[in-house]
Formats: sequence, C-alpha cells, structure tokens
Amino acid sequence: MSPLGLRPVTPANVLGVIMGGGEGRRLFPLTKERAKPAVPIAGKYRLVDIPISNCINSNIRHIYILTQFNSTSLHRHIHQSYAFDRFSRGFVEILAAQQTTGGGSSWYQGTADAVRQNLRYFLEQDYEYIVILSGDQLYRMDFRKVLQQHVESYADITIAAIPVARSEASSVGVLQVNEEKRIVRFVEKPRDLKLLDELKIQDPLLSHLRITSSDDHYLASMGIYVFNREILRKVLDNDKTDFGNHIIPDAIGRHRVSAYIFQGYWEDVGTIRSFFDANLALCSLKPSFNFFDRDAPVYTHPRFLPASKLVESDIRNALVADGCVILRSRIENAVIGVRSFIGSDCVLRDVILMGCDFFETPHEMLEEDAMGIPHMSIGRGSRIERAIIDKNVHIGEGVVITDKSDSPDFDGPNYCIRDGIVIVPKNAVIPANTRI
Repeated sequence: MSPLGLRPVTPANVLGVIMGGGEGRRLFPLTKERAKPAVPIAGKYRLVDIPISNCINSNIRHIYILTQFNSTSLHRHIHQSYAFDRFSRGFVEILAAQQTTGGGSSWYQGTADAVRQNLRYFLEQDYEYIVILSGDQLYRMDFRKVLQQHVESYADITIAAIPVARSEASSVGVLQVNEEKRIVRFVEKPRDLKLLDELKIQDPLLSHLRITSSDDHYLASMGIYVFNREILRKVLDNDKTDFGNHIIPDAIGRHRVSAYIFQGYWEDVGTIRSFFDANLALCSLKPSFNFFDRDAPVYTHPRFLPASKLVESDIRNALVADGCVILRSRIENAVIGVRSFIGSDCVLRDVILMGCDFFETPHEMLEEDAMGIPHMSIGRGSRIERAIIDKNVHIGEGVVITDKSDSPDFDGPNYCIRDGIVIVPKNAVIPANTRI
C-alpha cells in the first residue's frame, strides 16, 4: 500500500480533468464561434490536444473536459480524434454545463465551481487521484512524476509550480514552500512590493534549482493540481468558486499541500499576444516547445490530407501544414494551417494563417464568383503582416494588412485589433484591395 493507506498509482485509479475555461474573452474573436480549447494552434492542432496528449503520454486514459461555451466544434474534434479501443476502457469525454434537478441551472462560476458541479461523475468511479489541468497552456509534462512525488510526500494536494521572474509574479498565483516543498503560503496575483519581497525564492531552494541569476524569482502556480479523492470532496464542500483565490489558500492550513517544481517550457496562451508569440516561436529551427518529440507526441485529428504544394515560393522560418497550395509567394515567420491556399505574388510576414475546414468545390467557387465574393484563400498580390487569419476566411486580391503595433484595440466590421495584432475572424470576407 502507498502512504496513508492510498493505493499505488495505476491507469485505472487516476482521472484527468481539463478545464475548458469560460467565454474566453481574452482570446476573442478566436473564441467567437468556438470553445477556448478548440482554438487551432501550430497549423494542425487544437489547444486541447496539449493537455490530452500530456495525459495519454503519462498513461492517464480517463479524461473529462469541462466546458460550457460554443462547444460544438470541440465535441466534433474530440469525437474524431480520441477513440480508445474497446479493451482499454479509456475515454476522453466532454462535460458541458447543464441544468439538473436540484443541482441548479447556473453557468460555472469559476474553476472550483466547474469541478464541484461535475463531482458526482468523478466520484461514481473508483478514482483515487484526480489531476486537474488548464486547457490553454503549451507545455510537456510527465504527470507520472508528479503523482509519484504526490504519494511519496504524503500529500493531500500537489500543485505544479514553475520559477518566474519578478515581472511575471504579479499576474500569477505565487506560492512559498518550506524545505520539504510543503506549501506554507499562497497569494493570488500579489502586487504589494513588500509582499513580493517576502515571497521570493530563497536559499537553499534557489541553489537546489540552480538559479544563478541575481534577479528575484518566484514559484508560480501552473494551474495543475493533484487531489486525493476524499480531499477534493472535502475542499469543495462549500460555495467557494475558484481554486486559486479560494480553495488552495484555505486548504494550506487544513491539509498537506505540496509543490512539484517544474523547470521546463511552459506558456499560458490564454491571451491574443501570448497565443500569437507562442505560435510564431514554433517557426524557429529549435523552438522551446518541440512538436518533433517521438517519445511524447502531440495527438490530434488524423485528416488524411495530401502533401502541401509550394510553387516557386520563398519560405523562411515557417510551419506549413498538410493540404496547402502556395503559389510564387514569400512567406516569412508564419504558421500556415491545413488546406490554406495562397495566391501568387503574396507576402506574409509574422502571420498565423489557420487554414480551412474543407476544400471548396468548383461549384462553390462559381457561386462565389457570381456574388462577387473572393474564394476561401489569400488573394493574389496580398500583403499581410503581424496578423492572425482565422479559418475559412475569404481575402480578395491586393489586400494589405499592415503592422498595427502602435494602434489601440479596435473592432472593425470584419476584423479587430488586439495588442497591435490584426485578427480576421472565422468565415470573414475581406474584399479586394482593402487596406487595414
């Protein structure tokens, strides 16, 4: 038996719970017609593929995804991508907010409330450990190591934490640990300068982590939690709504809460700026997050698309997904998503082009021609810089989208600006010769 009488960790007694988030306002308009976990990333994946793949690679085969907004495309993606064989008893299922008899009819009020509203499903089965994950982070982690430390340290709750600089500390949950890595203090988004001084990492932990910089560092919560079954039930036996603001600070004085310190790549991609930067960083030869890892692959929907066709084009530092056609154009520092068509003499620089959900038929293109609508593509002679072009967008010939780094946030008729980045929403039509 494991410490405190808990059973050893096995695939059968661990449940993964992925938080799908709320309306995803920070990623609007990418979340206008889809749930946040369904937002495309890296040309051919969805955000939700990251935590699901981390679970599968960690031998966690029972996974729930909690969501409530625009979940249709997410349902379709999960159904098409994750089907375990009948003998493994594994599953990836979505639990959407719903009205229940006696259970209320409100939306999820926070992370803890989302778990509470679905707790009956988690406790129906014989799960001993519940691993709760965020659905909008880019990282690779072996949760078996987290679970091993959780059991060996006699923990009731384990929180994954990562060292961050002082400049980042005020926007995350910061925790303080003792020599046994037991959390003795947790503060959500501390801004007081004196408090920040008190929370910074000190020796001997600083030396143990091999942090040699003279700058202050802090342990930031990654929003990754491991709970023992009965402890999760106890800490949610109230009306508190959020793990970071309420549940975790209260649990520190009542239960054994430990930190698992992670020192790999981790990026929260929950804002337009962070999402944009993280995607373009993947275009470098040796990015911090590597999709080319055969020991821990990232899984997604198999599409069976043809190889991409590049005709007399200059491609520099780019990811080009399957099923694309690029004609005599220059592509620099860009992510080109599945089924993208880029007409001749185009220039794309610092661009995320999410591609298309389907190939247009000749009949559909004739209908568009009759209505004066550009085809689902990037029209000939277009120049696009520092932009996110969502799926199924129709951009006419000679369209110019320029760098808006110095522009305020703005909502236009068929585009918007966030953090100096132009975003063209899904299915939008940009007429020929438009200048943005």
